Amino acid sequence: MEGKEVRFGIAGSTLTAVVTSNTATGSNNSMHDSYTSFGGMVLLVNLLLGEVVFGGLGTGIYSMVMIAAIAVFLAGLMVGRTPEYLGKKIGPAENKFIILYALAAPVTILSLTALAISSKAGLAGLTTNTGPHGLTEILFAYSSCFANNGQSFSGLSANNVFYNITTALAMMAGRFGLAIPALACAGLVARQRSTPSSTGTLRTDGLTFGIFLTGCLIVVAALSYLPVLVLGPVLEHLIFGV
Repeated sequence: MEGKEVRFGIAGSTLTAVVTSNTATGSNNSMHDSYTSFGGMVLLVNLLLGEVVFGGLGTGIYSMVMIAAIAVFLAGLMVGRTPEYLGKKIGPAENKFIILYALAAPVTILSLTALAISSKAGLAGLTTNTGPHGLTEILFAYSSCFANNGQSFSGLSANNVFYNITTALAMMAGRFGLAIPALACAGLVARQRSTPSSTGTLRTDGLTFGIFLTGCLIVVAALSYLPVLVLGPVLEHLIFGV
């Protein structure tokens, strides 16, 4: 029964965990470290997606806009239409800031996780769990800090100099590393004149584009994080079956 929430039940605890991991609230009513391997992975993936499902208190909306810009560019390349979004062209300058935005999370989170699992100071925080679950605890810590969420797998003893510094770096990257390219891209787009829609414009207000946008979001996240998720929660499930 360690870490299990009996007041709200499985349904209430799961609903709260899923909703709060998709927003920048950081609240919880159960211990996430005691979830099953796949249950904890769901919360982790919500953070890695950029909290776009419900919108992370001001950050989810521009995360979705930046992903939409990526989808517009890729769709334009595939169908031979002009990459435009909301009447504004997505050119080389805009794409540079979009790519910087897209790379900020995986570069920060994966680099700090790699540093933690390859150093004595980082491994010293694994006082209760090691192996795949220990990796998940470390990955979740940096993902939560980067996503401005505040949730944690509490089995990680993060109150030491190493984690105090590295999680602070993750928080700074999660604020400024995303806000700066997003605002810079917005500035470039704002200076453009609106382009009237034509037969060559890719429509972004239909079901087809919505499906394509969802696919791009999943593919971008999978390409970035699938290897570490396999080494963490997926491997834990294969070993222990929970």
